[in-house]
Amino acid sequence: MTFSICVREPYVDADGDDQHRFGVAVTTRLPGVGALCPFASEHGAVATQALTNVELGEKGLDYLEDGLAADDALQALLNADDGRAERQLHGVGSETTFAFTGDDCLGWAGHREGDDYTVAGNLLTGAEVVEATADAYERNADGDEPLAKRLIDALGAGHAAGGDKRDDLDIQSAAVVVTSTEDREMEPYYNDLRVDATETPLRDLRETFSMAREGYEAALEKYAEE
Repeated sequence: MTFSICVREPYVDADGDDQHRFGVAVTTRLPGVGALCPFASEHGAVATQALTNVELGEKGLDYLEDGLAADDALQALLNADDGRAERQLHGVGSETTFAFTGDDCLGWAGHREGDDYTVAGNLLTGAEVVEATADAYERNADGDEPLAKRLIDALGAGHAAGGDKRDDLDIQSAAVVVTSTEDREMEPYYNDLRVDATETPLRDLRETFSMAREGYEAALEKYAEE
């Protein structure tokens, strides 16, 4: 019912210090996906979907905060989950990635892992949705746009390739969350956005990002003057 992408990006901040940003974006043909599937912190990003188990996302971040690698942390959670055959779970930590699609997930279902990202989906029109999402992110991985926008654009490519196959369900949703190891006085407003119930989730999420970005830049200008 969902496809999503999790990303880890190293970067150097304005003071010349090494940092990481983590992001996750997701969309589905059901309302409220942002409340259930995407999880991110300064330690990593996780998406839990298919027969969604929110605890996998919550505990996944806890394990990453405790210092476990993403592959070890998420595999440990699945090993203790009796419903894992119906789960889809993927994510990134500070060094490793992990992606799992249970044998009983409804088709088309599958995933793809890159060096610094994972993409997964179920109930899709086909593998091309995951491939298009991953390819779009790879093309823009070094782009100048904020990660949140690039993740939304990656989902847009997956949607254009077919997306969720349940075209009889009109009420949809989408969400994006981006975090960073950098200690900033003001977190960008556009790094945690949700569209909970709409017929055009990615268009609406893109518009929400644009307005949130405009508001953030206006706030920076205002307080810089003061």
